[in-house]
Amino acid sequence: MSKKRILFLCTGNYYRSRYAEELFNHLAVQSNLDWEATSRALAIERGAANVGPIARTTVAALIADEISPSGADRMPLACTADDLAAAEMIVAVKEDEHRELLAVRFTGWEDRVTYWHVHDIDMAHPDDALAQLKQHVTDLARQIALTSRSER
Repeated sequence: MSKKRILFLCTGNYYRSRYAEELFNHLAVQSNLDWEATSRALAIERGAANVGPIARTTVAALIADEISPSGADRMPLACTADDLAAAEMIVAVKEDEHRELLAVRFTGWEDRVTYWHVHDIDMAHPDDALAQLKQHVTDLARQIALTSRSER
């Protein structure tokens, strides 16, 4: 049986969505969830200042959480319609940034997404943003675990 997929979206798939993906997958293994996370960029072209495959602050936060990032070598990936269609759940990490991008680039999907409100580095220190993401992702994994148990 294949795992259900959650898709985390951000602007560049370099920092916030990558942290959410790695953390969720770690928690899913720990909790034996039948879910797997992926992440994608809604505007990968806006990440011209991104250096390398993943933000160093993201890797540092994962290591601090005792998580070995399995996807740290992959470059950011742009979202496609197939990515959206393959996901049972889609989370965009900041509604103010991502709702309009979804509406323009993937018309009709903007109302099928759960939105969080986690700022990028232009408005929040990475420690604060990653702490918010950690709480959101942990809460989400816990909610999925509870729902899975009640469906058995």
